[in-house]
Amino acid sequence: MLTEQDSQWREMPWQRALDDASPAAARALEKSLGGCDLCFDEGLILARAAGKDLLAMLRVADELRRRAAGEQVTYVVNRNLNFTNVCIVGCAFCGFSRGARAEDAYFHSIEQLVAKCAEAVSCGATEVCIQGGLPRDLDGSFYASLLRAIKAALPHLHLHAFSPMEIIYGIEKTGLPLLEYLRSLKEAGLGSMPGTAAEILDDEVRQHISPNKLKVRQWVEVIRTAHQLGIPTTSTMMYGHMEQPEHWVRHLLLLREIQRETGGFTEFVPLGFIHSQTRLYRAGRARPGSPFSEHLLVHALSRILLNGHVPNIQVSWVKLGFADALACLDAGANDFGGTLMEESISKSAGANFGESVSPGELRALIRTIGRIPAERTTTYKIRREFPHPGTDELLPLERMATQPANSLAAGLAEN
Repeated sequence: MLTEQDSQWREMPWQRALDDASPAAARALEKSLGGCDLCFDEGLILARAAGKDLLAMLRVADELRRRAAGEQVTYVVNRNLNFTNVCIVGCAFCGFSRGARAEDAYFHSIEQLVAKCAEAVSCGATEVCIQGGLPRDLDGSFYASLLRAIKAALPHLHLHAFSPMEIIYGIEKTGLPLLEYLRSLKEAGLGSMPGTAAEILDDEVRQHISPNKLKVRQWVEVIRTAHQLGIPTTSTMMYGHMEQPEHWVRHLLLLREIQRETGGFTEFVPLGFIHSQTRLYRAGRARPGSPFSEHLLVHALSRILLNGHVPNIQVSWVKLGFADALACLDAGANDFGGTLMEESISKSAGANFGESVSPGELRALIRTIGRIPAERTTTYKIRREFPHPGTDELLPLERMATQPANSLAAGLAEN
């Protein structure tokens, strides 16, 4: 099994790695290199890869990344707005939500949230990502009112907001049909949506980890309707809990099917399960997240199964840590996500890799693996490429000290 201390795999030519793979894995990888879609059985062979087959997967995924995205690693300057941690859903994998009477429960006012957006713009942000809990007494007009208020104050700021679960809740609160409700949010200023609340798109697994959450068909319906209205979304998958490799494959193939129909996904983001502060793990119903080799495998599998359909695979540095995120950028991923400025959902579940990172630090990290940093918009238009280092790209010693024991040079972590 690969560990953080292993680095030689990053140097092996993909052709040589492919030659050493088993016949079944090699056939699937060669098919992907030829631009053909893999079926479920072929995907499952790769999802269970180990040893030389895993090594071949990583190198082929990196080659597919190079063909799709070149040597750029993109990022967006953004801020997270988690407007409330009060939630009635009770997901077993969540360490973020609170009851309405909890001492640390909060619900920021619209005025506070607009002020946070203005602060983000003053720091160079082009996007805010807005998500929150689902309070029992939420006003049905809140989501649209928040969007309108931010747009009135900051008309050029991109509003990336509200998961499919929040959309379903908004429909329940307003009584509007899905199409009409999403259209009203778009008119209020919604620019795009996070494809979170996906977890694993399998109702049997969802019944164990989040029985009160929306069903797979509802998630798919919200996403397809958003795409129909010209609202792009991300796509995600939470792995490392109680799911199995076959669930990864089915999840990814469903996303691929949706993308074939709509073309509305901007990216795919694998989200490693953060376990320590969750009921799911404490009750003994989940494994403690993923080992390093599984992080690499899932990112590589994502690139291979979504090849030719979803061009951008993003790492979640807040879940992986910087060292493992950089390794995954050499295993098929091409985007470093956002600066975040105020991440709280992963932190609440037990993540310990920080809440924000500066653009200069991101660029410095990207350069450690020999790639070219580029700032992007939410929809992956390049705002500026940085082919040469700048004076703001020094990585602070205190930031490096928070990394896993292996050095950035050698080994080279969402909801």
